Parts: sequence; structure tokens; C-alpha cells
Amino acid sequence: MAKCKTDCIERPLSLAFEKLGRVVGRYPCVFLISALCVTAALGSGFIFLHERKDNDIEDQFTPVNGPAKLERAIVVKHFPQSEEFSQLRLASEGTYASLIFTGLHGENILTEAALDDIIELDRRVQSMTTGNTFKTLCAKTKGKCMSNAILDIIKDNPTEIVSLKITYPMNNTMFLGTTIGGVEPESSVLTRAKAIRLFYFLDEKKTEENRHWLDGFLKLLSNSTEKKTVHMSYYTSISRQNELETNSDSVIPLFSLTYSLAITISIMSCLRLDCVRTKVWVAAFGVLSAGMAVLASFGLLLFCGMPFAMTVATAPFLILGVGVDDMFIMISCWQKTEVHKAVEVRLAETYKEAGVSITITTLTDVLAFYIGLMTPFRSVQSFCMYTSTALLFCYIFNITFFGACLALNGRREKGNRHWLTCMKVPEATGDDGGCCVGGAYDKNTDKEFEMPIDSFFKNYYGPFLTIVWVKALVCLIYAGYLAVSIYGCFQMQEGLDLKHLAADGSYVGSYYDKEDEFFSAFGPNVMLVIKDEHFQYWNPTARENLDLCLETFKNLTMANSSILPISWLSEYMKFGPNAGLNLNIETQFKSHLTAFLNLSGFSQDVNFTNNQIHASRMFVQTVNIRTAIDEKNMLDVFRETAEQCGKLQTPVDLIVYHPAFIYFDQYAVIVTNTIQNIVVATCVMLVISLLLIPNPLCSLWVTFAIASVIVGVAGFMALWDVSLDSVSMINLVICIGFSVDFSAHICYAFVSSEKSSANEKAVDAVTKLGYPIIQGAVSTIAGVVVLAAAKSYIFRTFFKIMFLVILFGAVHGIVFIPVFLTFLSTFSNRHERNKENLPERSGMIAFTESADPDCC
Repeated sequence: MAKCKTDCIERPLSLAFEKLGRVVGRYPCVFLISALCVTAALGSGFIFLHERKDNDIEDQFTPVNGPAKLERAIVVKHFPQSEEFSQLRLASEGTYASLIFTGLHGENILTEAALDDIIELDRRVQSMTTGNTFKTLCAKTKGKCMSNAILDIIKDNPTEIVSLKITYPMNNTMFLGTTIGGVEPESSVLTRAKAIRLFYFLDEKKTEENRHWLDGFLKLLSNSTEKKTVHMSYYTSISRQNELETNSDSVIPLFSLTYSLAITISIMSCLRLDCVRTKVWVAAFGVLSAGMAVLASFGLLLFCGMPFAMTVATAPFLILGVGVDDMFIMISCWQKTEVHKAVEVRLAETYKEAGVSITITTLTDVLAFYIGLMTPFRSVQSFCMYTSTALLFCYIFNITFFGACLALNGRREKGNRHWLTCMKVPEATGDDGGCCVGGAYDKNTDKEFEMPIDSFFKNYYGPFLTIVWVKALVCLIYAGYLAVSIYGCFQMQEGLDLKHLAADGSYVGSYYDKEDEFFSAFGPNVMLVIKDEHFQYWNPTARENLDLCLETFKNLTMANSSILPISWLSEYMKFGPNAGLNLNIETQFKSHLTAFLNLSGFSQDVNFTNNQIHASRMFVQTVNIRTAIDEKNMLDVFRETAEQCGKLQTPVDLIVYHPAFIYFDQYAVIVTNTIQNIVVATCVMLVISLLLIPNPLCSLWVTFAIASVIVGVAGFMALWDVSLDSVSMINLVICIGFSVDFSAHICYAFVSSEKSSANEKAVDAVTKLGYPIIQGAVSTIAGVVVLAAAKSYIFRTFFKIMFLVILFGAVHGIVFIPVFLTFLSTFSNRHERNKENLPERSGMIAFTESADPDCC
């Protein structure tokens, strides 16, 4: 059955690749020129790059159709933006600039000297002109610009701070929690604080003018000198987006460095002293092939209108590493063909042996990325689409363009010509090639001489690995690896911190740090929206249930019970008796409602049209939302409480909303979605393994390796200060594809080995696969290593996880799995009994051919 399965899939593929290799070897120039023309044609799609760029933070880094987006739509529908500005009632973050002032040495900022500096800078900001001043653009309430509470309290006079008694967090009706931070809780009277924050909100309708003013604000503050008494951090509503777009451009200079490094490593890896057999040009064109794949695939998707997110900028680094890996496999197989055969025959044999192998690795990698399209984050979807398509093109160009280059190089070798001058040189008599002679080969096998590192794995590393005490040490190391990994998994943080979208050292990061340090005592003022248009506010029973619901919210651990919810209904019920009204009667309740709302300032909180209350809202202040876990817990608890309100005797159908919830939504899906993608991808890889590897036990070891590497990467990334977010999710999906690349080869090399004992099988497998695994690992890491120097969290995260994936994958492939497989002492006998059932060739590469050890 296993033989039938393999023959039905592998044999036709091998024959097809053999025919393709013969055609490419016969007409290399046709394939080479065709690939170049296709690349040039599709690469012209880059003219659309600017208009396809999509770095909108909300669109790319928050879940598609997240609950908060649906809740926002309800808020916008029922409570459109009013002419009277209210920060509390904004459905979005608004358009604004902000300043945070702190003492130079952490001292009290509520001093006359500090406030004098603050007021002086405030005046400079308000008087700044960019064709418009702040007063002409500001968001207004009752005809006046929205002001800052602390400056209103001292009446723009620093000397007032000495005599005033300010209560905190509520000073009369003013909430100071977002304005004054770092308060030392000695009493309700405010005497000391470490930070003051000012906001400058603009009218959102004046989009273009606002943009110019905010740019002017940033220019003014970036050139501002340090004050004598205060330190200043600044930020605007466009800062985060600006920084993200700047970040994506900062990685471009690293491309040239990466390709130079890849070419150098490839040449060094393929370099020989023999001036004919050396593969310098082949290695260089292998790197070029990967670059062409990026150009053609990206151009095609840009032609098709696929959005180009910032995360896609990391894809070329990965494609380079993978493409060079496939190149090494093809070169290795070429070197195992007989040198006297015709070039087209040698290439046919190369394709027959390498074609199925690179097809399987490409298939697993591409499927892993396509599974990533299931994620609700557009940044991940965009990355996966571009990368999977690029991998397909990389594969196509490897078997066309690179194969043609290999054939042309084979013709040069056939003519015994120098690699640089292409002049004929005398044939070397032994393994003594140099600058003047070349073309040496093994007279016994008519093949190129074996690489020295292959002898190292065969004569030294393999036997060393099978020593009993070394096996015990490996098992001990693995136990430690697993323990640390599991510990790390429990330390993992969730969610993308928005400050990480900015570059290191950015003013945005400084502002966020100050905000976290001094203004995290009070969290969002959460909006509770009653969207049931049939709710009877005048009914005492209905109100009791609503009051019970509000009381539940107020008593939550992350809500401030000392600050009463902002409720128009509570105020209306106080107003009614004083005005001689019976608000338990529907007609009286509705007939006086409009007058009350206009008089009290609650007109924005009730959608009352055609004598019908369509929706209304109230607000609950949260506290101590300091970490991502606090944000996640707060969102979950508030939504659960809202759901419970809908189950009361008189149901209160409400939703909870705050603009920050748009970003908090990632916590609700990131873990479940990551697990879903990993499970689906692992199952797909298992199915592929079962189809193409004719040994179920081997497939189970492949699955074990995938799980082990994923646990390791997840645990160590947490210990390396990488959170589980939409960026790291991408890499965990990648993890699966690369785990298969390393583990499947080594497992099948073991089970298909003709050696008699388990130890000999392990040595044989390591001998065949040791160097290709190291080549692949080094080339892939070289493709991403320059990202370690990037000033962006996103790019550094990509490097960190890719480094862990490749490192752990390679260590599993050449250390852990070979040792674990030797413990299958009964395997050898089973192999002998079923030897006649084994296929002639593997689904990866014909590992059974001892003359072909490196073709893996």
C-alpha cells in the first residue's frame, strides 16, 4: 500500500521533472531569456506600489469586522458628531495634538515655576500659524475653543496654584484623571503631582487645514529647546501613522546589504579551488533568481490591486533565504551526476532527484502561508499572500531560470573552461585544481569529488552522536529546552503595543512611555449604549433594572466606584420632582425631555426624534488599566456584564464602546486564531507527509517535530520580549513550514536507510543531510539577519522569530531527531521484514541511493 501510494504520486513527478530537465538542458537560453522577460513584464507592476500601499494602522493591525467596529457603527448611527465638541463623546480618537510635561528630575510639577513654563509654551502653540491659527481650527464648545482643565482652574495665572485647593480626581464637575498624572494619594486635596497633560482638539471637518497645523505643531516642538523646570513630550493624532510609514521606508537600505551577504555566503558555500568545477557564477545567479521571484510576484499582485502592507517589506528577506536553500539542493544533486554525460542528461538526472524534494518543501511552505490568509488581520493576510506567491515564483524560476544557468555552467565545465575567463585550461589529473588547471573528478565514480564537510558528518559527527553518553546528554538538553519553552509560553504577553509601530527613539515612544508611567491610574471612560428603542425609561421597573445594571458596572474591580457614572437619566429623575413632574408617566417624561437635555448639556446622549427614544448612552470611568492584560480583562468583563444586563427581568439591551476598543479587540482573537492556524497547518502538513512519505511512523515524527519547534519558538520568543500579536502570528505560521523542511527529510532518510542498526541508520541520515540542513539554515538566517539592525519593532520581531525557527528547526533536524530515532530498536527488524514493500525512491529525494547523499 505504501509503495502504491508513493509510486502513484512520486514516480510521475520524478519522470515529469526528468523530462523538464532534459528540455531545459537542451534549450537553456530560451528558458533564461523567457524568465527575464516575464520578470521585466510583471516587475513593471511596481509603478502601482505607491497607490497600493496600505499602512492604515486600524485597517491593518486590528481584526477585520471586530466587535468594536460594529459597536462604533451603532454609536455613529445613533449619535452623529455634534457641533458642540465633547472629548468624552467622541466615536473616534479625534484630531488633536497633545503635550505631557514632567519635572526635570521627577519633582512636583504643581509649582509656580513649572506652570509658568507650561503656560508660556501653551501660548506659543496657540499663537502658532500655518495659514491658520489654533483658534480658527479648534473644536469648540458654546462658541469657545475646547480648553484644558488645569489651565482653567488656575485661570492661566501660575501664582494661583499656591492658594487654590484642588480636589482629585473630581474637582467640582471637572475630571482631572487624564489631565494631571503621577498624583501622590495623600488626601483628596491635590498638593503634588508629577505630570500635566494638555490637549489641543481640532474641528475634524477641516481635514487639510488640520494636517498643516499638526505638521507645524510637530515642527515647533521638535525644534523647541528644553525648559528650565519641565521636560516635554509631544504627540498628535497623525503621529503614529506618520511613524509607521517612515518605518516601512527605513528597511529599504537593508535590501542591498542582504543581497550582498547572500551572494557572499552562496559563493563561499559553493567555492572550490578547482577553477572549472567551482560554482561561483551558479551561486550568484541563484541569488539573482530569488530576487527575480520577488520582483515578478510582487509586480503581479500590485497589478491585481493587492494592498501592500508594511509587513510585506520583510518578505524579500525570507524569500531570499528560501530560494538560496533550493539552489543548494539543485547544485548538490548536480554534483552527484557523472561529469562525462551530456549536459541535458546531467540536468535531467538533477531534476529527477531534486525536483520532487523542492516541490514538497515549496508546497509545505506555500500552504502554511495560504493558511495564514484565514487570520482576521489584514497585515497578516497581505504578508501571506505576497510571500506565498513569491515562493511559487521562486520555485518556478529555480526550475527554469536557475536550471538554465546550471546547464550553461555545465557546458562551460564540459569544455573544461575557466570560471572567470571562459578560456580552456588543461585538465587536472587529480584533486589538485588551481588557477591554471581544472576539471578534476573522481575516476572511480566519474563524479565530482566529495565536499570535505560531508566526510566530517560521516566520519566524526555521526558516530559521536550515537555514543551512549552523548545520547543521554542530548536527551537532557532536550528536556531542558522543553522545560524552558513551556515556562516561556506561560510568560507570553498578548497584543501589539501601539508604540511599537514607531521607530526606536521616536518622540511617539517617549510620549507613550510618559503616558503609561503617569496616566495609567485612570483608564477609558467607557460608553454604555442602550440601543433598544422600545426600552421604557419612564417605567419604574425598567429603570430599576437599568440602575441594577449600572450598579454592576460601577462595582467592577476595574471601575471607579467613587466616581458616579455619567447618566442623563439619573439627572433627569432628579430634575423631574424639582420641576413638579411625574416622570413615571410616558407623556410627561417625553414632553419635557428635550428641554431638559438642552438645559443640562446631555443633548448628545439621547437620540430622541419623532417622540421616540431610539438610543441613549451613559459613561463609566475605569481605573488601573496599566498593562495589555488589564486591557484584555477590562474589555472581556465589560462585554460580559453588558450581556448579563440583557438577561435581567426587564432586559437592558446595551453595548459597551470606547475608541480604544478597536485596538483592544486583537486580544479577543489573537490566541484562538493563532492556535487555529497552527492546528490547521499542522494537520495539512501531516496529510502531505502521509501522502508523500511512505511510512506512517515517519509522518508522526514529522508532526512531533512541528509541535516541538512551535513550543520552543513560542516560549523563547516570550522570553525574548516578543508578544503574541499580528506580527509574531505570521512567524508562528512560517514556523510550521520550516519545521517540515528539516524534519521530514531527516526522518525519511532514517527509515529508508539500508543500514542494519538504528545507530548506523542515524549516522547515514546525518551524513546525507547534515550539510544541506546547515546550508539551508545559514542561507535563511543570512536573509533576515540584517533586520536585527532595524530600528523598528516589527522588523526586529521578524528577525527574532525567524532566527528561533531556523535555529530550533536545524537543531531538531541534526541533533534531537536522529538521537530519538535511534531509540527505535525494533525498527531495524521491521525494516528487514518489509524491505520489499519500500519504494525505490522517496517522496523527497532518492535517499536510498548511496551515491547521492547530498541530494536532500
